[in-house]
Amino acid sequence: MELDVRGDICPYPMLKTVEALKKLPKGETLVVITDHAPALESIPTQARRRGFNVTIEQVGDPEWRITLAREGEL
Repeated sequence: MELDVRGDICPYPMLKTVEALKKLPKGETLVVITDHAPALESIPTQARRRGFNVTIEQVGDPEWRITLAREGEL
């Protein structure tokens, strides 16, 4: 599943991500695309609290892909 939050500023990228994680089917991975650097701290913090592993990849300037998967599934 992919969530594009480019153009959104805090707290919206994190809030949208948390809502998407609540609905994420077991075994699925959530990929969040953001261009808001503060989201690189807020999204991983909230995801880890909910038992997700996090990887971050810079794919543009500025643009990042944050991949979230339940522990043991990444």
